[in-house]
Amino acid sequence: MAFTSFLGRVLFASVFILSAYQEFNEFGVDGGPAAKALKPKFGVFTSHVQSHAGIQVPEIEIKHLVSAAIFLKGTGGILFIIGSSLGAYLLIIHQLIAIPILYDFYNYDSEEKEFNQLFIKFTQNMALYGALLFFIGMKNSFPRRQHKKKVPKTKTV
Repeated sequence: MAFTSFLGRVLFASVFILSAYQEFNEFGVDGGPAAKALKPKFGVFTSHVQSHAGIQVPEIEIKHLVSAAIFLKGTGGILFIIGSSLGAYLLIIHQLIAIPILYDFYNYDSEEKEFNQLFIKFTQNMALYGALLFFIGMKNSFPRRQHKKKVPKTKTV
């Protein structure tokens, strides 16, 4: 059972670790292709937040967002493999930030091709988010093992 759990964590975390590795290798000085793809989506997202919620989003360089995503996915994935709740929380933070920005199906009409593609990716990432919540819930539902102290035996005379 322990090996199966470990293997599942490795396979699950590999999605995030391999993505972070690829983004790190392509980063360059400007954030690489990830920054180029993120810039217009982040602009639309910030305008939605400002217009609908009335919250002023501070100016953030896109390459800083990409480097934060690399950190969260890489570190979170490695910590998740060893069974750390911190790793799961880092991946949850990444998912909470990335999902509504990257998979903005809500900006398209349901008849458009992009809507279906983005909605499928959105639901897949929501499933990953749900699996992370499940991991944290299961991790916290089992009581921690307490080491039993050996009571010294009394000598009978």
